[in-house]
Amino acid sequence: MFDQLKEKYPLLKDKWDDYMSHYHRIEVPAGTVLIKQGQIAKKGFLVEKGCLRASVGNNGKECTFQFFFENEMVSSGESFRKQIPSSFTIETIEPCVLYILHKKDWDIMMNDISKIPGMKTKGFDAMLERQYEYMRQFISSINDSPEERYMRLVTEKPHILRRVPLQYIASYLGVTPVSLSRIRKRLSKKLRVKQDC
Repeated sequence: MFDQLKEKYPLLKDKWDDYMSHYHRIEVPAGTVLIKQGQIAKKGFLVEKGCLRASVGNNGKECTFQFFFENEMVSSGESFRKQIPSSFTIETIEPCVLYILHKKDWDIMMNDISKIPGMKTKGFDAMLERQYEYMRQFISSINDSPEERYMRLVTEKPHILRRVPLQYIASYLGVTPVSLSRIRKRLSKKLRVKQDC
């Protein structure tokens, strides 16, 4: 499980055994809320197996804005770091195998990591990359049609379409499930016409 992290952060090679001792493995069913909007996130999660989503609820409506899969770290970052209420919910979509990291253990690790030359830059780069992804998605929701957003998902993130229920994909794209069904039918017809030509 931790092999990819070891490869990604070779500067920590002498520290991994100690860091891994802070993580605790759990298995949870689909539909488990790990962090609830409005509550303080006291744990971070590393995904060994499964799929999760981050969503925001407002007046009974829910908007999914991110999915997480194997080998990704998941938490409500600002809530976890600053111990303030989370602005969103994190929930499992599939049965998941996760490694939990408690806030106190995170603080110990971060204090240690901050002393290693080059690691602050690596951590900052990782946070910026996720921020860029959120910005690209937000700009796409303004500039692109729902069909264009769906096609971008088909070409750039097909694994989401294979594993995530359509109601969450619709929410992620900012359309209703009925609208998503129509988009899929239209695109399916276009593809058939192209193949027949």
